[in-house]
Amino acid sequence: MILIQGGRVIDPEKQEERIGDVIIEGGRIRAVGTFPDTGDYEKVIRAFGCVVAPGLVDIHVHFRDPGFPHKEDIGTGAAAAAAGGYTTVVCMANTKPAVDNPETLRYVIEEGKKTGIHVLSAAAVTVGLKGHQLTDMKALREAGAAGFTDDGIPLMDAGILSAAMEQAALLGVPVSLHEEDPGRIKENGINHGRVSETLGIYGSPSEAEETLIARDVKIALATGAKVNIQHISTAGGVEQIRQARKQGADVTAEVTPHHFTLTEDAVLKYGTLAKMNPPLRTEKDRQALLEGLRDGTITIIATDHAPHSRDEKNRPLTQAPSGITGLETSLALGITELVQRGHLTMVQLIEKMSLNPARLYGLDCGRMAEGAPADLVIFDPDEEFCPETFYSRADNTPFRGWKLKGKVRCTICGGRIVYSDRQM
Repeated sequence: MILIQGGRVIDPEKQEERIGDVIIEGGRIRAVGTFPDTGDYEKVIRAFGCVVAPGLVDIHVHFRDPGFPHKEDIGTGAAAAAAGGYTTVVCMANTKPAVDNPETLRYVIEEGKKTGIHVLSAAAVTVGLKGHQLTDMKALREAGAAGFTDDGIPLMDAGILSAAMEQAALLGVPVSLHEEDPGRIKENGINHGRVSETLGIYGSPSEAEETLIARDVKIALATGAKVNIQHISTAGGVEQIRQARKQGADVTAEVTPHHFTLTEDAVLKYGTLAKMNPPLRTEKDRQALLEGLRDGTITIIATDHAPHSRDEKNRPLTQAPSGITGLETSLALGITELVQRGHLTMVQLIEKMSLNPARLYGLDCGRMAEGAPADLVIFDPDEEFCPETFYSRADNTPFRGWKLKGKVRCTICGGRIVYSDRQM
């Protein structure tokens, strides 16, 4: 047994927090309350001054394996996740080969089992991520696919998408969508606007996202499918999600920490480290994302952890790949940018980073209750730190060296300590 003593225990399911203790036994939470530290414990973790919360759940990560191990592999990605407080992640399907067949899916799942955390994988919606032919979604689900996505590539064929949603609805899993119409984009990764004009490029206009969201929420409403709009970035997109949910569509939206923290101006300061798909938008868009988080339109915070090598990111702006790493800075950005600035309470932040993403995928995690899995994160919400070194194989992030609050002290998965900063 492990006793976690004197922490600020957060239960996002009950929307409660209190000072108390947590007992772990046999990979499960045995009890939450107040207990003496004189029991037969293998370990007592003194969590005074720290938050004890359900382990974080990231439904949008790229571990690059198979195909791109120079960027990341499943082992290094899982280590980065544990260091960031994550106990469950869902990998995207845009590997090489793509996760469009049971064999590749099983490879990812089996490699994930070698790590200390729960590594799940989505499977591709279309064969080869080409958008023309549906994968055998039933066989992939039976092989362990958590859900379906062609993330990185939008699904432009509305008929294919509708058929995919109908099949996903029958299988009871979500379809996650990357919403960027390539026909409206000239150079992706940079918002079309004042900054792109300064740089002498066209970039990606907000309409590229908004037009596809408008189409896809209607298809979701018609099919009854559970649909997740990935890495939302525009004010118009947020409003479309808001209205679709009011109409009864089973649509969720995720936002990344970089989109609720930064604007297009970051490209002028950080260059390719601020290049991502969809791009960082305007301050008006960022404020709309914050409002969406506050009013519950946006229910999930996901990292879109996208590691690249330094050589790749050192290319010229229009040639470098898009994406940044995010697993090791996301919780601290949520605390620093959302909780400390009054946009969310700590309970609401944990809900959007654990319980809500778990519920989207029907996972038994993200809860702080007797009998729940002993997947927990312990962090000091007031400790300031500057991220400089990373467990990830990559360090392509504009947040390197930022002063952030919310240091992860310990991550526990299945009752085992999978990360500790050695101060506990």
